[in-house]
Amino acid sequence: MVYKNLNGVSLSALGMGCMRLPQKSENGADIDEVALAEMVELAMSRGVNYFDTAWVYHQGKSEEFMGRALAKYPRESFYIATKFPGFSPDFWGNAPKIFAAQLERLGMDYIDYYLVHSVTESNIEQYLDTEKYGDVEYLISEKKAGRIKHLGFSTHGTLATMKRFLDKYASEMEFCQIQLNYLDYKLQNAKEKVELIRSYGLGVWVMEPVRGGRLANLEPEYMAKLEALRPGVSAPEWAFRFLQSIPEVVVTLSGMSNMEQLEQNITTFDDEKALTEQEWDALLEIADDMIAKKTLPCTNCRYCTPYCAQELNIPQMIKFYNAQMYPENAGEVRAQVRALPDEQKPTACIACRACEDVCPQNIKISEMMAELAKRTC
Repeated sequence: MVYKNLNGVSLSALGMGCMRLPQKSENGADIDEVALAEMVELAMSRGVNYFDTAWVYHQGKSEEFMGRALAKYPRESFYIATKFPGFSPDFWGNAPKIFAAQLERLGMDYIDYYLVHSVTESNIEQYLDTEKYGDVEYLISEKKAGRIKHLGFSTHGTLATMKRFLDKYASEMEFCQIQLNYLDYKLQNAKEKVELIRSYGLGVWVMEPVRGGRLANLEPEYMAKLEALRPGVSAPEWAFRFLQSIPEVVVTLSGMSNMEQLEQNITTFDDEKALTEQEWDALLEIADDMIAKKTLPCTNCRYCTPYCAQELNIPQMIKFYNAQMYPENAGEVRAQVRALPDEQKPTACIACRACEDVCPQNIKISEMMAELAKRTC
């Protein structure tokens, strides 16, 4: 197992994500405890020492089941991570109650890595509000008390939202968990997010390394191109090797549902084989092709913006439109669009089409605006 050191702690480069645990039925709460115990045993025996769960995973049962699965191992032999569910208004201002319940669910008296969960445009104001809610301040106090060993945050938000959070809390944070893979390197501004996190001196944690399975099953034409570069490498391994090529990445989380997935991923992380420059470029070219087949070909030339009577940020709207073409991004994009002032939302478009007359890509911008508004507003 490859290990990464952050602030004096040696962490397995592969972390076991606990959002997709083995189940006995389609009911998310119906976790197969025997199968889970076997997976944890394999993970521990092969050097995985980081386990990532959350308050809401498996309908609130993931923490409980992971606590029991890990109880047989010495407490100092693993690191457990969980999160404050501030993505929902139901939990704002309730950090003390939730944190106490999480310790009880896990059967532990401290949590190694605790995250402020899903900082986005829909909750940034609440996270920054120290007087009305104070959830982050409470978590900082628990860190000082020793019941949280390391504090960080996860985000699907924009760069601007991330910066607002970091400007206030970076001194208390050690890591940031983002959606990072070779498809989102450009599509979701993951490259810039990594650079932003690095500029604040934090470690990068990765979620969705294979894009919810999208990058685990590539089209034959893409696999043929990769096979010519590094024979015998599977699609998931290519995705993980891409991440191993980014120095800032400390822990890569993978939600594994069975022993086969776990075994394959652990084998990949038995060593570190960063990509060559040619291999890196090939993956990004594949990503560009995947994006082009499903999205609008905006190059951010901004020829259109001076002609918009409503002064809309048209390239940003196209970026939102392209991102939500992938179903797993729909909720995130919806939150980002709804957080905009009314005069900046796609609903403000009056379909005058002046922008379309100057678009070098011949994008039907007014139609895009109407569809984006329908899907997000």
